Amino acid sequence: MDVRRLDREALSLTGAAVSRVKTGHLSLATPCADWTLYGLLRHLVSQNEGFAASARGAGEPWAVWRDGDLGEDPAGAYEASAGEVTAAFAEGDVLERRFALPEVGEGFAVPGRVAIGFHLLDHVAHAWDVAVTIGAPWEPGTELTAAALRVAALVPDEGRGAGAAFRRRIAVADDAPPGDRLLALLGRDPSWRPGSC
Repeated sequence: MDVRRLDREALSLTGAAVSRVKTGHLSLATPCADWTLYGLLRHLVSQNEGFAASARGAGEPWAVWRDGDLGEDPAGAYEASAGEVTAAFAEGDVLERRFALPEVGEGFAVPGRVAIGFHLLDHVAHAWDVAVTIGAPWEPGTELTAAALRVAALVPDEGRGAGAAFRRRIAVADDAPPGDRLLALLGRDPSWRPGSC
C-alpha cells in the first residue's frame, strides 16, 4: 500500500468537503458530539500541523497539536495545513522515522508508515463528518476505503468514548457497503444526519 499517496487522497477528500463549508455552517453540530463544525475544522488543521511537526521530530509538545487557527478563511487554513503535512510526509526517510503521538499517550511513538496510516484514517472519517454535516457528498475511492478499513480494524476499543477520537464500534449488516462498515468500526452511525443527535 502506498500510504503517502493514499494519505494525499484522504486530504483531498476532506478538502473537497471543507471547500463547501459556508460561514453559516460553522456553528452546526457534527457527528463528533464534542465539536461544532468550527471545532472539527480547527481539529483537522491542528492534526495536520501536529503530524507535520512529528514527521520532523518535533511532535512531543502538546502545543503543536492544539494551535490550529482557522482565521477568517477556514478552507484556506485547511489547505495550508494540508500542504504543510504533505510536504513533511514527502521527505525521503519519513516512513521509518519515529513519530511522537502524545495524544495517544506520553512518550508514545510509532514508525512513520503507521503514523501516516493513522492520519489517513482520521481524514477519511472526518471527511464524512464534514460532508454529512453540510449535506455534501462523501465518496472515497475503493482503494482508499479499503486502506482505511485495514487501519480502523487495528484501533482497539479501549480508550474509546466521550472525548476520544472514536466511539465504540457499532453493528452494521454484514453486507453493508464498505464505507458504512468503516464508519461503524469507528463508532459512527452511517444514518446520522444533522439534528438527529
